[in-house]
Amino acid sequence: MEDGHVTISRAAGSLTFPARFLLVSALNPCPCGYYGDLKRECRCSPRQIENYRQRISGPLLDRIDLHVEVPLVDFRDLSSDSNMGEKSETIRQRVVAAREIQQERFRKFSNSTNSAMGSRQVRQHCKLDAESNRYLEHAMEQMNFSARAHDRILKVARTLADLGGAPDIRPNDILEAIQYRSLDRKLFS
Repeated sequence: MEDGHVTISRAAGSLTFPARFLLVSALNPCPCGYYGDLKRECRCSPRQIENYRQRISGPLLDRIDLHVEVPLVDFRDLSSDSNMGEKSETIRQRVVAAREIQQERFRKFSNSTNSAMGSRQVRQHCKLDAESNRYLEHAMEQMNFSARAHDRILKVARTLADLGGAPDIRPNDILEAIQYRSLDRKLFS
């Protein structure tokens, strides 16, 4: 997935195809879908939940950058006319500005986004201050993240800093990026 191509090998030979894609997926927390729900009771046994969660492989899960828990939305919130947060246009402007920052950062390279950074670029563009480094080190040790997750956390933190208009990764960017990696540790540990 990271290389941007897939190779299919057979006895007669192999073929390589381009494979750059954005994977968006969803997973219920258990077979019935109610584990952790405050309004409905989960009827799954611990063994059923464990078996269900083991259906997704750790290496595949490790390659997904953002893990976000999406709780049930209350009907009153759905039907309310009240302001639910930032307007899409405001968010779009921030995203466009962040993409421009990334295009400028990578103007001499073949990639144009933080997510496509190689190891050398991660070391160059994702330098951390002492506080951020302590947060990341603590998370790596306590949550047993892989080297792949380490780099993905840094890439997401770099993107969060870009979205915030910050030239450097801030401690809060690291903490938020770690939070986006922690769902697999809560569900699959």
